[in-house]
Amino acid sequence: MSKSSRLKRAAALSALLCTSAVLAACGADDKNGDGDGDNGQAKARAKAAAPVKDPLVATYGGGLYILDGETLKVTKDLPLKGYNRVNPAGDDQHVMVSTSEGFQVLDAAGQRLTDTRFPGAEPGHVVLHAGKTVLFTDGTGEVRILDSDGFDDSRPKARTHTSPHPHHGVAVELANGELVSTLGTDKKRTGIVVHDKKRKEIARNEKCPEVHGEATAQDEAVVIGCEDGVLLYKDGKITKIDSPTAYGRIGNQRGSEDSPIVLGDYKQDAEAELERPERISLINTATGRMKLVDIGTSYSFRSLARGPEGEALILGTDGRIHVIDPESSKVTRKIAAVDAWREPLEWQQARPSIHVRGGTAFVTEPEKKKLYAIDLKSGKKKATGTFEKKPDEITGVVAD
Repeated sequence: MSKSSRLKRAAALSALLCTSAVLAACGADDKNGDGDGDNGQAKARAKAAAPVKDPLVATYGGGLYILDGETLKVTKDLPLKGYNRVNPAGDDQHVMVSTSEGFQVLDAAGQRLTDTRFPGAEPGHVVLHAGKTVLFTDGTGEVRILDSDGFDDSRPKARTHTSPHPHHGVAVELANGELVSTLGTDKKRTGIVVHDKKRKEIARNEKCPEVHGEATAQDEAVVIGCEDGVLLYKDGKITKIDSPTAYGRIGNQRGSEDSPIVLGDYKQDAEAELERPERISLINTATGRMKLVDIGTSYSFRSLARGPEGEALILGTDGRIHVIDPESSKVTRKIAAVDAWREPLEWQQARPSIHVRGGTAFVTEPEKKKLYAIDLKSGKKKATGTFEKKPDEITGVVAD
């Protein structure tokens, strides 16, 4: 944690978050807001628990568990109606929660939902890159760009960009201020557009049917998935990398600043009600080539991660973490994690999920209501968390 971050956290907690400025903070960039800031919330803050170091957050049906990042013990159970999703907010204290009403900032270290909201229908992807946290609201097409270290402020400022049409999309801002964002409507998604820091369009490609997902690799190469390959944005140019099969959908990707190669899923049965793929894709942003690797078991959209040295990690339905060297495309290790499982038909149903922070993989096992911390180097389980309800998504703050 940086010195300024420590000072901010200490100041915020010592003040118990009861100042009038914080109580007035509600909608962040929405002037009307929707935080009530009533006396009940002020009293609740006054009883705030001690901060949690490197917390994790797990969702369950109707709420959130805040966990100690080392012991995996539940430090707070926060009821929250609806189906909620979680992503890192980009600092060592906060997590972004997608609720039925929009994005809401969770102070995971302070164990409380804040009044900071970014309202809008169908909150979607949250992307961290180059010190920015970018939110995409599917129901409005609005892109909000925030400083990742600004969530300690009572009213974090967001720069906005609105897509021509609402759609299930994603956006990322690069270090030079360029904004890469998807194009589409609620009926059809087609490609990406790139704007410079003054938001003048500088590149566009609409040959990416059902565009979905984003990952940034070494040297700020951006990969966006399509039903027949990916779009690569690098050095001011957009390049299409075709799938090796006629239909080869890549919709979920994971990148690493330590590797030019992006890990992606790979589906090739356009008619399947739910395809359970057994091959993954490795997209080399340096060469513009794609390789497929058969891992011998299926996996789900919550199965992909990257290790501390850029290794590709896939949590298979055989219950093991498959470790792949992206350069050689070889499976180098298989780490036992959970019992064998089968992906459910509905995407909102809980299934084993993986989240990696440093050299530790955190893996959920919903049917047993458990979470494991697994050391990626030794393959041993370091801690086990047990819950009253099935954990679904798992994420955490960005550790020191």
